[in-house]
Amino acid sequence: MTTFRSLHAPGQLLLLPNAWDAGSARLIEARGAPAIATTSAGLAWSRGYPDGDRLPGRVLETALAEIARVVSVPLSVDVEGGYSSDPRAVGETVRSVLAAGAVGINLEDGSGPPELLCRKIEAARTAAEQTGVDLFVNARCDVYLRRLVSPESAVAETLARARRYHAAGCDGLFVPGAREASEIREMTGSLAELPVNLLWLPGLPGLAELRALAVRRLSAGSALAQRAYGAAARAAQRFLASGDCDAADVALANPEMNALFAAVGSAAIPAG
Repeated sequence: MTTFRSLHAPGQLLLLPNAWDAGSARLIEARGAPAIATTSAGLAWSRGYPDGDRLPGRVLETALAEIARVVSVPLSVDVEGGYSSDPRAVGETVRSVLAAGAVGINLEDGSGPPELLCRKIEAARTAAEQTGVDLFVNARCDVYLRRLVSPESAVAETLARARRYHAAGCDGLFVPGAREASEIREMTGSLAELPVNLLWLPGLPGLAELRALAVRRLSAGSALAQRAYGAAARAAQRFLASGDCDAADVALANPEMNALFAAVGSAAIPAG
């Protein structure tokens, strides 16, 4: 079986069109994704909560169990900031995520101090060691996304944090918001031992250039979920206005959707 860690090998670019529920995860896997990664925003919305460390743990566990039941490729979960400022609580969250079937996590610093994320990473590593899971910890550094420093200092601050996070036990660095080729090259060149993950954004270099820049992972983030909800909103508005669901949008037929799940079985999802 392909391990999640091996998908980040030098020379590879792992593409992750992030899922937000069991249906989207199964669909994405069927389209050829070598792994499934969740989007914290999309998953929270699908369960009726806003993004931003607001999702209750029991809801997250149930959602992940539903996803794990229908996919056979490695599963990585965006746990935001671990849903707590207490590293011990973050460790327990990671433990529950691993029990649900995950082998990778994204764990972010947000606007908090780097030393706090270091302690959370250490707690995640301890949870993985105790449960015997080869966990891939992707440390999300929000220097660019939240504009925590001046543009001139962004690369240096990102690299400084990356080295601290690596020393704490992370396996990869996620830098959402970075998009300039020269800055990406400086990060990948300085962090050869740490796979660099970028977030798709308008203006980001294309795949060929990202490979040449030694980027090893590209995430869609919430983009697919936003587009799916946007299409549903437009279709609902048309139906309410005219009673008509026919449109130029491409719809998947019932037989195709049913076929995605026909071989999955009907194992029960444990109660949250």
